[in-house]
Amino acid sequence: MRVCVGTIVHHPDDARIAHRQIRALLDAGHQVTYIAPFTHCNVTPPPEIRALDVPRAVGLRRARALRAARSALAEGCRDADLLLVHDIDLLLALPRRRPVTVLDVHEDTRSVLEAEAYPPGPLRAALPPLVAALERRAERRLHLILADESLRGRFPGGHPVVPDHTYVPAVPPPPPGDDRLVYVGRLSRARGAAGMIELARRLRPYGIRLDLIGSADPGVRPLLRDAQRQGLLDWFGHVPNTHALRMAEGALAGLSLTHDVPGLRDAVPPRVMEYMARGIPVITTPSPGAAGAVTGAGCGLVIPFPGSADRTAGDAADAAVRAVLDLRDDPARRAAMGARGHAEALRRFHWPVRAPRFVAQLERWARAPHRAPVLPRGRALPA
Repeated sequence: MRVCVGTIVHHPDDARIAHRQIRALLDAGHQVTYIAPFTHCNVTPPPEIRALDVPRAVGLRRARALRAARSALAEGCRDADLLLVHDIDLLLALPRRRPVTVLDVHEDTRSVLEAEAYPPGPLRAALPPLVAALERRAERRLHLILADESLRGRFPGGHPVVPDHTYVPAVPPPPPGDDRLVYVGRLSRARGAAGMIELARRLRPYGIRLDLIGSADPGVRPLLRDAQRQGLLDWFGHVPNTHALRMAEGALAGLSLTHDVPGLRDAVPPRVMEYMARGIPVITTPSPGAAGAVTGAGCGLVIPFPGSADRTAGDAADAAVRAVLDLRDDPARRAAMGARGHAEALRRFHWPVRAPRFVAQLERWARAPHRAPVLPRGRALPA
C-alpha cells in the first residue's frame, strides 16, 4: 500500500504522526510519502520515506502554506492508495482527484481554541464556528480516526479510535530522582504553562528545577523566555520524542497541569502515559482522563485546577508545591509510584500492541476505495 501522509501544522517529528503511525506503516512494509514542514523545523527526513517539503502554517499566516500544500498533496496523491491528513487546515487544500482520504482528529480543536487566549481579536470568535463547519463536512465526506474515546461525543459516527499510546520499555526505567520536575508536550495556557512557571518560582528555594520539553503556542513564549532568563526553568523547545522521554527519565515527577477545558478534560494526555512508561510519578490536575489513569494505577498525585484568571497560579501552585515536597521527602513512595506506573503502562499503553490494528484499518479502507465526494469545480469549502 502506498500512503500519503500530510501536515502543515504539526512538527514533522510529531510523536503521533512520525514515531507511531508512519513507523507502523513502514514496519508493515508499506510505502510512505510524507508532506511536512521539514525545512521550517530544521528536520532531515528519514531515508525510508519520500519527503515533500512545505512551509509551516504558523499563527495567522497560513495562506502560503496552504498554497504549497495544495500542490504537494496533488503530487503526493498521484500514485497513492490512501491519503492521511492530520490538520483541519488541509481540508481547504485537498485535491479534486485523490484516493480514499482519512482525517486524523488529534483533539477537540474547537473547544481548545475557545479556551486559549490566541488568536487575538475578532478571529478568536470566528475560528471555532469555522472549525466546526469543516469538521461536519469532513465527517460526511471522509473517513475519520480519533485520538481518544472522549472525541466520540463530538464525532458520533462510529469512527475507529487510534489512541496516543507510547513505547513502553520492557525493563523498568531508573527510579525517580529528587531534584527535577519535567513536562513533555505542547505548551499553552490551557495546558498550564503559567502555573508551571509559578510552580518553578516557588520551588527554586528548595533546589528543585523544572525542565519543559516541547514547542509553545505564541501566547506563552514570552512568559517562558522570561522565566528561563530568570533561571527559574529550562525550556528546551521541541525535542524528538524518543530523546525527550530519555531526558524525562529519573525526574522526581512529571507534570500535567491542564485547566478545566472541555477539549482537554476527558482524554488521557499522551504525556501522562509517557511519564508512566518511563517510571515517573505523575502530578496532575483533576481532569477525569488524567486523574482516572493516575489514581487507578496509584502512580501519582492529583491537585486542584488553577483558580480564576485573575489568580493566575495561586491555589493550584500551593497544592503543587506540597505534592512535590511530599514526593521529594519520601523516596520509597515515589519509587513505588514509578514502578506501578510503568507496569500499568506496559499493560495498557504499549503502542506496538495497537499499531497492527491501526495499519489494518487503513488497509481495509484502501482495499474498498470508495472515493470521497468532492465539491464541483468552482465551489470552495466555507472560509
